Amino acid sequence: MKVTVVGAGAVGATCTDNIARKELAEELILLDIKEGFAEGKSIDMMQTSALLGFDTKIKGCTNDYASTADSNVVVITSGLPRKPGMTREELIGTNADIVKGVTENILKYSPNAVIIVVSNPMDTMTYLTLKTSGLPKNRIIGMGGALDSARFKYYLSQELGCSPADLNAMVIGGHGDTTMIPLIKHATWNSIPVTQFLSQDQQEKVVSATMVGGATLTKLIGTSAWYAPGAGTAAIVESILRDEKKLLPCSVSLEGEYGQSDIAIGVPVVIGKNGWEKIIDLQLSDDEKAAFAKSADAVRNMNDVLSF
Repeated sequence: MKVTVVGAGAVGATCTDNIARKELAEELILLDIKEGFAEGKSIDMMQTSALLGFDTKIKGCTNDYASTADSNVVVITSGLPRKPGMTREELIGTNADIVKGVTENILKYSPNAVIIVVSNPMDTMTYLTLKTSGLPKNRIIGMGGALDSARFKYYLSQELGCSPADLNAMVIGGHGDTTMIPLIKHATWNSIPVTQFLSQDQQEKVVSATMVGGATLTKLIGTSAWYAPGAGTAAIVESILRDEKKLLPCSVSLEGEYGQSDIAIGVPVVIGKNGWEKIIDLQLSDDEKAAFAKSADAVRNMNDVLSF
């Protein structure tokens, strides 16, 4: 198996590190536009292999798309990171040109790859990739929901005083501070609804903290987070390469599901060797349906900025 990660910044490098440590692929390509940047990070990671015991071969390259040939999965993290005070929406123009160019170059050498989009604004970049690549919809996946759900579990675990691994909790909708929908009423602690343990105020606290989870970290560290985004992306790669059929919330193309069409937005999907294999239809309350429709409208407003 071969995986390419485009963008050797903090998220791309962390994703690469996670993939290598789990030995998900025999060959792992890290590509960047900055001369020597991906090469240096790849050498650094390879020098951990003797200490960590992995055999994945990591190769860094500068704009050498020929090295990415025949990749099974390609992760696109390229683009400007979000700075303090900057919204994801403000990133659209610049990052759209970057993502479109990367996709075109990747498909010249890996026409059968599954593409995972991480670049922000993630739902809009996923939609752009869908519209411009010509790929089947199941082979284009936006990562955001996996990350948002991990943050949701973290904040729930802090309030419950439990292990995040014992929680099932999901965030759907757009990958944005005002568009994501943490499904608190559907969340469980080893199959028991978390609403049995948390007051209404506690539930609202967890939901609010989840929705601004990215902005909170940006404010604290001065740039976008990377450990959880990298791990979330690697989890999707793992489900594809190992055909695990994991149920993960991801941004995918809707054609009538959840009452929406001509959009990429976060919903629960089964991830396997061919990309996303099916969308799971959650039984949402009227309030949750209304929130999802509002989120979709906000994502469409961002999509309207795109020019193909």
